[in-house]
Amino acid sequence: MKFSLIVCTYMRPKALTDLLESVEKQSLYPNQIVIVDGSKNELTKEALKKKDYQNLEYHMVDDNNRGLTKQRNFGIGKLTDDIEVVCFLDDDIILSEKYFEKLISTYSQYPNAGGVGGYITNEVVWRKLKEGEIISYGEYESENWVRSIGSRNVIRKKLGLLSDKPPCIMPEFSNGFSIGFFPPIDKVYKVEHFMGGVSSFRKHVVDKIKFSTYFEGYGLYEDSDFCLRVSKKYDLYVNTAAKLAHFHEPSGRPNQFSYGKMVTRNGWYVWRVRHPKPSFKSKIKWNVIAVLLAIIRFTNILKASSRKAAFTESMGRFYGLLTLIFNKPKVQY
Repeated sequence: MKFSLIVCTYMRPKALTDLLESVEKQSLYPNQIVIVDGSKNELTKEALKKKDYQNLEYHMVDDNNRGLTKQRNFGIGKLTDDIEVVCFLDDDIILSEKYFEKLISTYSQYPNAGGVGGYITNEVVWRKLKEGEIISYGEYESENWVRSIGSRNVIRKKLGLLSDKPPCIMPEFSNGFSIGFFPPIDKVYKVEHFMGGVSSFRKHVVDKIKFSTYFEGYGLYEDSDFCLRVSKKYDLYVNTAAKLAHFHEPSGRPNQFSYGKMVTRNGWYVWRVRHPKPSFKSKIKWNVIAVLLAIIRFTNILKASSRKAAFTESMGRFYGLLTLIFNKPKVQY
């Protein structure tokens, strides 16, 4: 099965070359690698010239094609006709040596799959459940594996605001569990959405369905939007055997106020993509959770190492909520 890798990058030459070093070690190598660079300097271009990466094509885009969703659509337009699957990776990823082998094999295992997501291993600590052990209130158990749910989710649990759906299935009030709530047991799960930075889709899917340009620039939650639209027509899966590490490179990110505003407004947008007409109870829950998370982020000022970031992000979240009263996004289904 021939497959391409598209990496959209912005001002991260070191992170990108580290990713490509891990791609070179793959047991199954991409037939085509498309780098779509939105950087405002040529440091990434110069970094890639230092080594000859097999099957790599480099494209530097201008303002008209800069931004995550625009760059992804641009990359899709550069795919060769014989490609069957296209993989997307964030530029701050390091792959395990069998990542592509495990990911691509999922399409043979599940011929109905329209897309398959990979599994991040370095963001959550899991432990095997001991015989007869009772987990604590702040823990989550799945298939005899246990992880912490985090302080925010503990508060939501106490208030009856925690999802009752499996990971990567969006409840009617949104705010469900992410990929990180699948245990590390090399199993495949059917889902509604997964992370765009560790994703793949059949080429005929991305030929028909494009990434939304509503999500400008950094594009927070653009992956959820795309997956939720795809899942209305095709089956999606996560393969926890396709392992990688995500290192959250700080460069190239928006300021905290803009990020906080995106958390709220983009979060509302993808909620309505999946649930265009939620019940009144679900609307109340969504708004309560949004306010609660903004308050929690604000209280981080008391203990966070970066108090300014906590303050500005919380203000962005509150501002985003305020704008929803007067100016809701127009959802593209």
